[in-house]
Parts: sequence; C-alpha cells; structure tokens
Amino acid sequence: MKAPKVFLSHASEDKHRFVNEFSLRLIDNGVDTWLDKWEILPGDSLVDKIFEEGLKEADAIIIVLSENSISKPWVREELNSSIVMRLQKGTRIIPVVLDKCEVPEALKTTLWEPINDILNYNENFDRILASIYGKSLKPTLGKAPPYTSTILQDIDGIEVIDNIVLKTSCEFLLKKPDYPIEPFTIFGDSNPDAPPKSEVMDSIEVLGDEKYFSVSHYVGGGPDDWGCDYQVTLFGFEEYCKAYVVDYGKTVDKCAALIANNKARTNFELHETFDIPLMIANHIIRVLENNGYVKVSDEIGKRIYIVDVSVKLKRILK
Repeated sequence: MKAPKVFLSHASEDKHRFVNEFSLRLIDNGVDTWLDKWEILPGDSLVDKIFEEGLKEADAIIIVLSENSISKPWVREELNSSIVMRLQKGTRIIPVVLDKCEVPEALKTTLWEPINDILNYNENFDRILASIYGKSLKPTLGKAPPYTSTILQDIDGIEVIDNIVLKTSCEFLLKKPDYPIEPFTIFGDSNPDAPPKSEVMDSIEVLGDEKYFSVSHYVGGGPDDWGCDYQVTLFGFEEYCKAYVVDYGKTVDKCAALIANNKARTNFELHETFDIPLMIANHIIRVLENNGYVKVSDEIGKRIYIVDVSVKLKRILK
C-alpha cells in the first residue's frame, strides 16, 4: 500500500508546542508528511516547494488552526490553494484546532478536530489518522446473540422473543415432561445461548397474560431470584405443536383413530405405537379430553388412562 502524502500547514510559532511532535507521530504511523523544515532547503523556491510539490502532491492537507496561524498570510494562501484542490481533485482537508480561535469561513462546513490538551490527544490523533487513511473507527460488527439464530415459525399474536421462550420451554418438556418449569433451569447461566434474563422474565409475563403459560409468582423472589415458575398451558403447547411439530395434524388423527377403535388406552401406547415423544402423546389425550371426546382417570405416575371414548370421536373419524 502506497503511503498517503499529507501537507502540514501551520504557523511557525506552533512548531515547538505541537507541530514537531505531531508530524513525527504521523511519520511513525506511515504517513508521508510534508513539513517545511524537512522539505525546504536554502536556495529553494518557497512557491515551487509549497504549492507545486507539497500542496499539489498531497492526498490530504492538515491545517493547524490556532491564535497564531489564523492571521498568517502564508497559512491563508495555503488554505485558499487547499480549497481549490479539494474542488479540483477531492483532496481531503483536515482542520486541527488548537486554540479557541475563529475558524475561517471556508472551513466552517468541514468537520474540524479540536485538540483541547496538546499533551494528551491520543483519541484526537486516532481520528485524524483514520481520516487520512479513509478508515472508519466504528467497531467491527460482532456476531448476533446465539438465540437470534433460532429458526422460528410464525405464531400469530406473539413477538419474536415470546416465540423463542415458548419454543424453548416446549422443547424442554419434550425431553423432560415435568411441571412446573423453573425458568432458571433452561434460561439461566447454564445456557449461554439464552436471551437476556430481563427479556425472558418479561416474556414469561406476556405469555402468561396471553394464556400460553400459567405463571405462579413467589414471595421474596424464589429460586435464583427469578420470582416465578410456570406451566405451559394446553393452548400454549397446542400452538407450539401446530407451528413446530412435523405432521402434527396427521399424528393427532392417527392417535384419535387408535383410541376410537379401542386399540389404545394409555399415553404410553400412543408413544410406543407412533414413536412420538411422551409429552405429545400426553397432550393429544388432554386435547381430546378438553373437547369432550374422551374421559381419563387421574394420572398414575406418568401413565394416563383413557376410561371412556365418546361416540362423537368415532363419528368424526368415519
């Protein structure tokens, strides 16, 4: 990469207090800096050196504005020439302001870099260097949080974070169909991919209000200060199944037919016959019960017994 050429316009009074050290820092950072004391030797033409070599060949022009420089005729001439070159070939002009001085009218529409402390201006220098090289100081874009890459299906009426919390909760139940759910067990520190705690807690409340969850709050905060536990309601799990379980409708029909034909009387029989998670077998029986198609006995352990099948179920399956 070719080193950028920079012309440094300044007043001689500012050399010792700022310009000398500043120009060396530019050199150290790969910037080919044109400074009069390095470029103009005895016998050289000032006009040729400044205007034909320094300014004309510069990729950027740094104009050090101070109480000393704003009244200098040479600085004014260099500024005027800089403006012409900006118009002709797009040369970048970088005003650096040292004192509380009046910025020339020609530079008032150009963003200048104010240096309030000439002994400590690292941040200012980084901005100037970035401008010379045409680079952005904007931080590199990081990776999105893992939970945002979760593949979601649309569920009407709930937002993305609620969809994530519902999906994660139901998938937890597929592996471990226990109630209730302590939120820290699936969204706590043991799950680095979980959404932020505050968002999960808000979502649990929203899903509770919308009847996807049945939420119980603790007095005093509860385990790990999450303040609640919850159960996924029949409605909530049904919405999950319709959105995420492949061929869920067909599975419901097959289970209903097996029950109606008196070939299955427990959740375990559905689970084993169709190789479906026990939680889905449990849910299908509860949905049939809720619609008056079957009657069940109280659960004994993890086993749900169907004690009666309605004629309505047999009719709708004909």
